[in-house]
Amino acid sequence: MTSSSHHRRTRIVATLGPASSSPEMILSLAQAGVNVFRLNFSHGAHEDHGERHAAIRAAEEKVGHPLAILADLQGPKLRVGVFENGPVVLEEGKPFRLDLDRTPGTISRVCLPHPEIISAAKPGSHLLLDDGKLKLRVVTVGEGFLETVVVIGGKLSERKGVNVPDVTLPIPALTEKDRRDFDFALSLGVDFVALSFVQRPEDVQEARDIADGRAAIVTKLEKPQAMENLEAIVRLSDAIMVARGDLGVELPPEEVPVAQKRAIAEARKQCRPVIVATQMLESMIESPTPTRAEVSDVSNAVYDGADAVMLSAESAAGKYPLEAVSMMVRIAERVEQDHEWRIRMDRLRPVPDETVQCAIVQAAWQVSRTLHAGVIASHTRGGGGAMRMARERPHCPIIALTPELDVARRLCIVWGTFPHVVDREQTAHGIEDLAGPAAELARSMNFCRAGDRVLVLAGLPYGHSGSTNTLRVVTA
Repeated sequence: MTSSSHHRRTRIVATLGPASSSPEMILSLAQAGVNVFRLNFSHGAHEDHGERHAAIRAAEEKVGHPLAILADLQGPKLRVGVFENGPVVLEEGKPFRLDLDRTPGTISRVCLPHPEIISAAKPGSHLLLDDGKLKLRVVTVGEGFLETVVVIGGKLSERKGVNVPDVTLPIPALTEKDRRDFDFALSLGVDFVALSFVQRPEDVQEARDIADGRAAIVTKLEKPQAMENLEAIVRLSDAIMVARGDLGVELPPEEVPVAQKRAIAEARKQCRPVIVATQMLESMIESPTPTRAEVSDVSNAVYDGADAVMLSAESAAGKYPLEAVSMMVRIAERVEQDHEWRIRMDRLRPVPDETVQCAIVQAAWQVSRTLHAGVIASHTRGGGGAMRMARERPHCPIIALTPELDVARRLCIVWGTFPHVVDREQTAHGIEDLAGPAAELARSMNFCRAGDRVLVLAGLPYGHSGSTNTLRVVTA
């Protein structure tokens, strides 16, 4: 496979759905700039996801560079039961009971078929209903019921979602449905599996054990408890997603931007890719153009150095999936041309670890800047060398050369990195054997012109993960 000549640093994740499932549309989205395709297992049958997976792989062959596939698991969905006579209107200050009785609800009570919530709640705990539109405060905890008072009232329909922001619930992050979906996604050969509603580091470890290296684990940050355990959760994850929808329900709205910046900084510190997601261009579900506020939101994520920005319903079910991707590309490219963006990328560089690998990539960052290098070519077997280089946010793009197709696909989510699969015969043991072909490839991929400087990074002897120890400057 050859790589794209498109040099935008920020990666784009697009969700597939009814509006974007045809092979023709998937190919068009890939050509427009999508790097990672998301399969949302909250919707659609396994057969649907299998067909989309096949169409992505077919598009990958046509565009001529790796594309990654992310399977997003639904996670535990907590919902109230049904009502006897349709929706009810809860009035502020009035009592309302939640219990395990499956009898249809009334104006004064409804079934909450989740004993875990009832057992974990305490007087003073809050429950949010219907994406936070309604708010209840627990007054009394009884055997199989909660007596609450309505803090924020409104219409409540059956099967609306329940969020419990200030309680760690004793429920697993993986439901039985998730486990079936997880197995199916692994059987397809997806590159990433995303976990929903993670609360504890143990949730991530369980998924890692199931994946057993067959897919990288993306942890979605959408619970306050995950933010409280952020450092440990990031360490166990292969990538992070700031899922601002549910996070914005359980946190006060003004806390979400702070949480987003904190998550991006921690992920970059630990050399983990980070995706910013949810409602980024929401109005483009119905409109061919976004609001100015949405453009500013996407721009802000790019200025913060996020590895990727994500489209959800905009590309899955909206009227303008291709336009939404094109707009995301235009926003990212414009920000990346701004001098202030470059200053921020340099200023936010994390303190290096005291390792040979980090010292080499720090040196590569400085040398590439001093020599105005056209590209950094990183020979990487497991992807770690390229990811460490990307953490520095260098002034030139990174070509990640690897003999492993699955590694190349996983690098599709990494900032500024353009993965390219090389033949195993090209992975020689001396830097001289690697430098010339790397410079030639950089020219053929339009990353530089004849006479430009190319930096070559490798671990020698070649073939050992995590062994980057050599930097060579060559002329293209």
